[in-house]
Amino acid sequence: MTITYIGKNEFITEDLGTAAAVFSTAKNDMNFYRKSNEGKTNLDSLKNWFSVDSVAYLSQVHSDMVCIYDGTVQTGDAIITDIPGVAIGVFTADCVPVLIYDPVRKAAAAVHSGWRGTFSRIVCKTIEKMEKEYGSEPSSLVALIGPHIRDCCYEVGDEVITKFKNDEFYKDADIFAGTHLSMEKCILWQLKKYGVLEKNMKAESQCTFCNRSEFHSYRRGDIGKRQFSFIYIK
Repeated sequence: MTITYIGKNEFITEDLGTAAAVFSTAKNDMNFYRKSNEGKTNLDSLKNWFSVDSVAYLSQVHSDMVCIYDGTVQTGDAIITDIPGVAIGVFTADCVPVLIYDPVRKAAAAVHSGWRGTFSRIVCKTIEKMEKEYGSEPSSLVALIGPHIRDCCYEVGDEVITKFKNDEFYKDADIFAGTHLSMEKCILWQLKKYGVLEKNMKAESQCTFCNRSEFHSYRRGDIGKRQFSFIYIK
């Protein structure tokens, strides 16, 4: 992944050939919180900044619901499309953004995965939806994991630890270091279990909690601020 500047704004980008994946940062306090005027303006500006026709997002509720883009703001935590020129994205401020692309079927997905969505295997369910709707094969998929709160800072309580350790899907996964949970390892586990090739997985190594000047962090107190991670088919 590379750093791309548009004016004073900094983005982490990945050229996928017939698609592009973009993770915003908080450089110069750039904010995409959709309920703020600033966030609405920045979301609208993406159309000019990245030459896309429209920008689509969800009303996120920490679920495992996967939506097919239809031009409206749907309730869910993953969105898929095969329509070119539409930037589909998710908001995060510690949770994990996952962008998925199928270069064969030319279909894309954007996933918001907090611990609840991760426990419910929302990435797996997104892959299943892409298989059903577009005929995608997991071995063809490219998956990018964006900046999020990493295990260096993500300490969880006994309830969360118990849920993951007692879950049949995660029982053999090495995802904990004491009371610290690695969301990245959880998502990589999902991708591998569903047949995504290791060579087609890439993860951004920065932690949103650690990097105060680079990312907004809900756990650090950035309540009304968000990153926006999106993917679009060219």
